[in-house]
Amino acid sequence: MLRAIILGAGAGGGFPQWNSAGPGCRRSRAGDPAAPPRSQASLAVSADGERWLLVNASPDLRQQIAATPALHPRPEPLRNSPIAAVLLTGGEVDTIAGLLSLRERQAFRLYAAPPTLRVLEENPIFRCLHPDFVSREALVLGTGFEPCDAGGTKLGLRITAHAVPGKVPLFNEGDVAPGIAEDGETLGLEISAASGGGTLHYIPGCATMTPAMRDRLRGAECVLFDGTLYTDDEMIRAGAGPKTGRRMGHMPVQETVTEIAPLGVGRRILVHLNNTNPALLADSPERAALREAGWEVAEDGMEIAL
Repeated sequence: MLRAIILGAGAGGGFPQWNSAGPGCRRSRAGDPAAPPRSQASLAVSADGERWLLVNASPDLRQQIAATPALHPRPEPLRNSPIAAVLLTGGEVDTIAGLLSLRERQAFRLYAAPPTLRVLEENPIFRCLHPDFVSREALVLGTGFEPCDAGGTKLGLRITAHAVPGKVPLFNEGDVAPGIAEDGETLGLEISAASGGGTLHYIPGCATMTPAMRDRLRGAECVLFDGTLYTDDEMIRAGAGPKTGRRMGHMPVQETVTEIAPLGVGRRILVHLNNTNPALLADSPERAALREAGWEVAEDGMEIAL
């Protein structure tokens, strides 16, 4: 059986974002039960409940581990962790910064596509993850594999990573606005227990739907999909920034709901929600519309079993 824990459901900056005085952030900061906080997007998956693979290492990773008993060290030996591997779906700060919290000489295996591995290689701060303890492996896109721990023991999971439309990391954009990239800068994942059972699709970032993605998602048991912005121009209208969702590599939720509706997906959950997204608020009209359409909005700590 596959067990998944949503460690963080928010987009970059989390919810409430540290420098946002938007209405949703103000409600969350005040303790409004309809606006619970979300840390930055990350997922933990396991086939046995003992050894875990993290999908993305958000800047909030230390906090997320502390909030998740399944990821706490066992009583013996003095230093240990059930975190056996980490897989990165991209090279943005929001997906890699948490690696720096895993630097205390703990062995694990790190998987990423070649563009993301280059980001790590080009930034010397990540040398704190010494190769004697952290081995880096390039993902072969479109090919299923069984991830291993640092010692080469399989974790009982089967994962297929595939490129989805996205963009290069913000810090690598340069002076010219980048177009949509589909060469592995942004990944989607199909995750299941190697012994069988249901498949979880995790796609926390996606700029547009493609025919190949429709084919992958058709009839899926559970999909965790990019819910960054409810509408494409949301941040512009809120005065929170000058970019549309597509410019940032994210398709709007309104379009996602329409695109996925005819695919026969079982459980549909939005992840990676930006602090401006009104769907974060349990009492908003947007949340009501999502419930009517059969969608859930992820919260930190949500668990899924397949």
